[in-house]
Amino acid sequence: MDYGWLLLGILVVILIGMQSSAGAGRKIQRVERKLDQVERKLDAVIEHLGLDVAAPGLPPLPRLEPGLDEVHEFLRQGQKIQAIKAYRESTGAGLKDAKEAVERIAGER
Repeated sequence: MDYGWLLLGILVVILIGMQSSAGAGRKIQRVERKLDQVERKLDAVIEHLGLDVAAPGLPPLPRLEPGLDEVHEFLRQGQKIQAIKAYRESTGAGLKDAKEAVERIAGER
């Protein structure tokens, strides 16, 4: 009879362990879903603010200024003067300001 109680006790401990591990699995899934939601929201905030966030140890990604696609294309082709002209046309900036801006953009690349 002593073995019967021992086996019953072991069975109860196993069942309790299985139930608590199943609950822990559900809790982990909830935490992972919440973390995914937070990551999506953070990505949206970073994108909205136009921030450059690179992985640790990597250089920051160049930020393309909106409406200056033509300027970036000229810079990719190595045509700095054309890029300055395109910048002036897009923004109405003076020659000096346009030159400085294009040099800054080229430096970010």
